[in-house]
Amino acid sequence: MAISRRAFGIGLLAASAAGTGGYVYLRQHPEIAGRFGEPKRLFGFAGGEKEGFLANARVRSVLERRFGLILDARRAGSVEMVRERTLLDQKPQFLWPSSSVLVDVARSSGVKISRDQVIFNSPIVLYSWDRIADGLVKAGFAEPAGGPRYTVDLLKVLKAIIAGESWEAIGVSGLFGRARVVSTDPNKSNSGFMFAGLTASLLSGDVIALDSLGKIDGDVATVFRRMGYKPPSSGKLFDDYIAGGAGAQPLIVGYENQLIEWVLQDADRWKRVEANAPSKPVILYPKPTAFSAHPLISVDRSADELIDALISESLLELAWEEHGFRGPLGTIGKARNSLLQSRLIERIDAVLPIPDAPVMLALLDRLSTA
Repeated sequence: MAISRRAFGIGLLAASAAGTGGYVYLRQHPEIAGRFGEPKRLFGFAGGEKEGFLANARVRSVLERRFGLILDARRAGSVEMVRERTLLDQKPQFLWPSSSVLVDVARSSGVKISRDQVIFNSPIVLYSWDRIADGLVKAGFAEPAGGPRYTVDLLKVLKAIIAGESWEAIGVSGLFGRARVVSTDPNKSNSGFMFAGLTASLLSGDVIALDSLGKIDGDVATVFRRMGYKPPSSGKLFDDYIAGGAGAQPLIVGYENQLIEWVLQDADRWKRVEANAPSKPVILYPKPTAFSAHPLISVDRSADELIDALISESLLELAWEEHGFRGPLGTIGKARNSLLQSRLIERIDAVLPIPDAPVMLALLDRLSTA
């Protein structure tokens, strides 16, 4: 059937109006604009240990091309991002701390949460150097676990630190002063926050409760006082560890994925370290340890779909293959990368839960006053 010029012109006009109306609708409804219109930009804060993942060109490409999302994710300590008004008053659309407990802390700070979900996991570990780890093994504080990895009796180490033992007394020669383990600032960063909870629970013999906090808070304070300067983020502490070497940073607290990510970023650099460095970085898995979950908190409804994007198989595999993050259940990814296989303990059973939010906040207050 022939179409008249008048009918054709009316059809074009209607199509143009529909397109304009659809564009206006998408601009007025940003929660769906990212999928069907121009990319949606989201602003928020994320822990420093996730900087590499968020800066990964492949991750950013998948987020933009497949999910229509562009992130402005700024580095902040996990604890401060859910408590500090100077950060929350910037109106972030999402927060990405490193502990599920911090979701409750965010709520107690008045954050209105649209949705939250754990994206991936990484156990808390200690980082040291091979000669120091070997000394801890000889003194009965640690055991080799194959390759550049060990297990460590964290309670025994903590008791030695509280007692003021020297490095020499715990099997490590050549280091100055008393033994110490350094974490981030527990009032700012999640790895220090979780290490404080793990320390308190180990010293109490069970997951610490409010009514027993007074029995061990002094010993926890001693462990943190021995540390000296505590960096504000896990990424900063790890950078200091790598740059400082065995003498400056003999034993620190971190996430399992950090050394893995560093090795994966430059395999040739790691080969040079293994061949020439006087001391080599190693992972010590505490027995027990604590799993650091990384929950994405959607503060604004427009960020809800970021959760769906991050738990997609493609991004979870990238998180594992290139950054060493385990999946939501603490499982490893499908890729059998030899660098990953030789450095991770695949199955971690000795895990101690982190105390609940009221206990952790009370512990932080006591550490601050101490």
